[in-house]
Amino acid sequence: MARASTTSVIQEGTPIGPYSPAVRVGSFLFVSGQIGLNPDTQTLAGRDIRSQTDQALRNLNAILQKAGYDSSHVIQCTIYLKDMNDFQDMNLTYGGYFSESAYPARTTVEVSNLPRGAIIEIAAIAFKP
Repeated sequence: MARASTTSVIQEGTPIGPYSPAVRVGSFLFVSGQIGLNPDTQTLAGRDIRSQTDQALRNLNAILQKAGYDSSHVIQCTIYLKDMNDFQDMNLTYGGYFSESAYPARTTVEVSNLPRGAIIEIAAIAFKP
């Protein structure tokens, strides 16, 4: 089976596994899940949901910018939370990242574990006409 024409977008730093930080297919950009890992220190930004959400969104933004996109191009996010009790606090940080008039579609699920002891992971799809 032939694979669609894709372009891997590489972020500074090294992914923590064998995957591309993002893949462009036509006008779409598929961004792999980002945790609250500081790319300079390779440590989590903090133990709380707001710190890790902020860093995960910063990581997402860095990848978007590297690919020539920005947060206004994000059309869908999938959020993985280690504890659904963090939902409201996560929303406080997440809500400030996107324009109120153009929030992307979103799915949020609770998971049993995430890489590196993270408590949130955010994946996204962006579209730029």
